[in-house]
Amino acid sequence: MSSGFSAMVVKEFKHVLRDPRSLFFLLAQPVMMMLLFGFALSNEVKESRIVVIDQSEDEETKKLIERFDQSRYFEVTQVLQNADPVSGLFKKGTARLAIVFPAQFAHDLKHTHTSQVQILADASDPNTAAIAAGYAGVLFSEYQNEMIGLIKIPYEIKIETRMLYNPQLISAFNFVPGVMTLILMILCAMMTSVAIVREKELGTMEVLLASPMHPIQIVVSKAVPYMVLAFIDVVIILLLAVFVLQVPIRGSLILLLAESLLFICTTLALGLLISTTAEKQQVAMFVSLVGLMLPSLLFSGFMFPIENMPKPLQIISNAVPTRWYYNIVRAIMIKGLGFASIWKETLILFGMTVVLLGIATKKFKVRLQ
Repeated sequence: MSSGFSAMVVKEFKHVLRDPRSLFFLLAQPVMMMLLFGFALSNEVKESRIVVIDQSEDEETKKLIERFDQSRYFEVTQVLQNADPVSGLFKKGTARLAIVFPAQFAHDLKHTHTSQVQILADASDPNTAAIAAGYAGVLFSEYQNEMIGLIKIPYEIKIETRMLYNPQLISAFNFVPGVMTLILMILCAMMTSVAIVREKELGTMEVLLASPMHPIQIVVSKAVPYMVLAFIDVVIILLLAVFVLQVPIRGSLILLLAESLLFICTTLALGLLISTTAEKQQVAMFVSLVGLMLPSLLFSGFMFPIENMPKPLQIISNAVPTRWYYNIVRAIMIKGLGFASIWKETLILFGMTVVLLGIATKKFKVRLQ
């Protein structure tokens, strides 16, 4: 029985190795996706084009305008005297933000220690507008703190903010675990989703049915080659993350690899379940690609906070494997935590693997009858 299982595994390995498209998809595609998403995906907003409406035209506003223009986050394109053209500039897309300095800005600041500044933002892209407005607020806060140092006031509240685990707020620290999760989910599920249904279309299923192997052995043998190749993908992705994207692995590398292997088994079991259910390769590919990508993206937590979702969606997210693996990768790589902090996620992934593999085997047994 064990020799038959080994022969099935060798057969699947040969099938994959003889298919250059599958090898390219499994090995080269993750590298391309990691580099593309690692450098392209960023929540930083740099060189935002802004216009300044300077109704005061004094030394203080000139200093602030120069500070905005020298910042890597902004590019001052125009300095106007009234705000009438702002709406047209927003419509054309030639400006993302407008800073309005009122008349007598410096006079009010000097005599009353209070002055107002208006920030107008193009909120057709609300996330970008909020981030750009936040950057502008930080620049004004820095200027205000410098002014406070020159004025004697009876009370002072100093606020010290520290960003733990990612003090420089590098976007790759968030996107690398998320993209790694999506790559493994889509690749593993999609490649194994056609493993059994391919046998049906090629007419070789009868050979498998006539073999003395148990259905669980046939199902598992289909997944072993993809598990090995997916594990190689994990190693490649981690090398790219550390040496190209400069994302450290602060926790145990062995623990991270072990958890990745568990997640690979979960996604392979899900792909096998799709394969035993579908009748055509096109259907299996469509379900694994379209049906899994959107839930994996929405409910993993790396693009949209799960805590902000309605309660029903939060409940649904518990059934998505990417949510738990993303938490595991972030905890180990970014926070440097150990198994004591991720045992719950590990147990959930292990349970999902057993359940999915059991259902896939049962579906396969039904088709044997």
